[in-house]
Amino acid sequence: MAQTYLLFDFGADEEKLQQARHKLDGWKQAFRLDKKLQFKFDRGEAPAETSQSAAKPEAEPKSPAKVKSKAKSSASSKSADSSAEKNGDVKLLVRLYFSPHEKLSEQRWVTRIPSEEPFKGASPRIVQEGTPEFTDILNRFDTLD
Repeated sequence: MAQTYLLFDFGADEEKLQQARHKLDGWKQAFRLDKKLQFKFDRGEAPAETSQSAAKPEAEPKSPAKVKSKAKSSASSKSADSSAEKNGDVKLLVRLYFSPHEKLSEQRWVTRIPSEEPFKGASPRIVQEGTPEFTDILNRFDTLD
């Protein structure tokens, strides 16, 4: 099966990244692309920082008041934004994994995804099997969670 990777660099724009994730999830469900379209986020060192900052609010005693829960969620979103700003570079790696008899479907997705709105401004880059940087991208995609 042929693999094609699409790389998008969103910088520190977390909102555009979440829009892109939502759009990819919608496509996966609507077109039944479970194993054929997979994506992962490359945040550099941000996952370690966010896991530590997420552990701190959980250690605090929870109260049933809605005001405090809203304050906690806004505080956690602010910490996520600040960690994205510190890291400054958030990348989205999308893997298209179609069988050889689905070349037309693969080509349609390769042209469609970078042309949609949240992906346009993210400097799309296409890496196909056989290019020199393909093995680096493959290893990077496999190591991400």
